[in-house]
Amino acid sequence: MAVATPPPEWDEEAASAPAQAILAGGCFWCVEAVYRELRGVQALTSGYCGGAAEDAHYERVCSGRTGHAEALRIDFDPGQLSYGRILQVFFGVAHDPTQKDRQGNDIGPQYRSAIFPLNPAQERVARAYIAQLERSGLFTGPIVTAIEGPATFYPAEAYHQDYAHRHPDQPYICAVARPKAISLRRIFPQFLRTPSQE
Repeated sequence: MAVATPPPEWDEEAASAPAQAILAGGCFWCVEAVYRELRGVQALTSGYCGGAAEDAHYERVCSGRTGHAEALRIDFDPGQLSYGRILQVFFGVAHDPTQKDRQGNDIGPQYRSAIFPLNPAQERVARAYIAQLERSGLFTGPIVTAIEGPATFYPAEAYHQDYAHRHPDQPYICAVARPKAISLRRIFPQFLRTPSQE
């Protein structure tokens, strides 16, 4: 599901210092595949958010009983990419915000739709944007995205990092991640990094 979501009516002011955002929208491989194409993204880390440190391991998180969500930490340049734009892409192409505790065939609370604001300004932007999208009627069902936190982010195992880019022919990546990246290029071409930024 991909939707041409509107720009946020409320956004953070541009800043020169690097910033971070943490989002959960199903399998972190697929969310990472979308954000690696955006201009202003400086680093991406797949990981776990919402549970305890001792359970932040893939096999335990997959049980759905640890409280974690598979999440993506985005390091970005707010002079090129605003937090609001990150959310615009999140709701438009990175995942389906109307699916509770799942994304497609990935089922369980570890695949929930959630935003983990890192400061009060991010929380204000997130709440305002969800309200804006609800008023817009773009989605056929209610938005179930939770705003959670504060929570510690735990990086995932090394083999999960940049997975879609390193395994482009893996069947799951072909079926789930690649269509999201294609939707990003179609709906938000103005947000893409140029070849010189690769």
